[in-house]
Amino acid sequence: MVLSFGDTNSTLAACLAAAKLEVLSLHIEAGLRSFNRSMPEEINRIVADHTADLLFAPTGVAVNHLSNEGLADKTILTGDIMADSVQFVQDKITDNQYSGRDYYLLTMHRPYNVDDPERLKKLFAGLAKLNQDIVFPIHPRTRNIVETHQIVIPENVELIKPQGYIEFQGLIKYAEKVITDSGGLQKEAYIAGKPCITLRPETEWVETVDAGWNQLMDVADPKLAEKIDAFNPSGDRPDLYDTNVAERMVGEMERFFDASSDGVVGSN
Repeated sequence: MVLSFGDTNSTLAACLAAAKLEVLSLHIEAGLRSFNRSMPEEINRIVADHTADLLFAPTGVAVNHLSNEGLADKTILTGDIMADSVQFVQDKITDNQYSGRDYYLLTMHRPYNVDDPERLKKLFAGLAKLNQDIVFPIHPRTRNIVETHQIVIPENVELIKPQGYIEFQGLIKYAEKVITDSGGLQKEAYIAGKPCITLRPETEWVETVDAGWNQLMDVADPKLAEKIDAFNPSGDRPDLYDTNVAERMVGEMERFFDASSDGVVGSN
């Protein structure tokens, strides 16, 4: 069996290759939908889900999406394995160079945000109004646009190089808030208990918005800084993402192969 995760181009390639070679495949984090077909990740998700033989959905919302697309028979609600990894790593992080600082964590890489230099200028103009340090591990795509168009970076924004997974989890752990257009980081922020400002018109992780810990905003909003400052969720943070997901997934894979050996499931 080929295991693929998420919504990257390599995920799409793995699922297509498995389908054409008639090898069983499993898509983990299946069923996420932003309903924005201009996002490459959205196309990758849809094709992966429709070519894979087994789908592990992280949330009930994802299960509903898959059911609506006629994929209920191969869908299993397992929970989100990222909850396991975030908890595992953050429990081991005790200190880093940012642990004594008061800062917001920023990431930006979506083409509709960073490919337009005018939108980037508006974002930085808004962030400059914040009386807050902002740590920005800058994506190579974003850095290229900034340098090409000589976009001025505000004094309160610290550009640092892209971080490894463990280092980045440390940045999340000690941040006051997270500002991002990433899908995965919205969820990681929620798990870590950090208010998240999502610079997009939509999200795959609608449950984090419904819970009150994630708010969608427009980079071009003239009141962006005010809204970021004002976003301070204080209510309960529902336990949306169970842990021990990896163990659950292993059990489901074992059951799948037991059924396959009996000729019950699996078409390849």
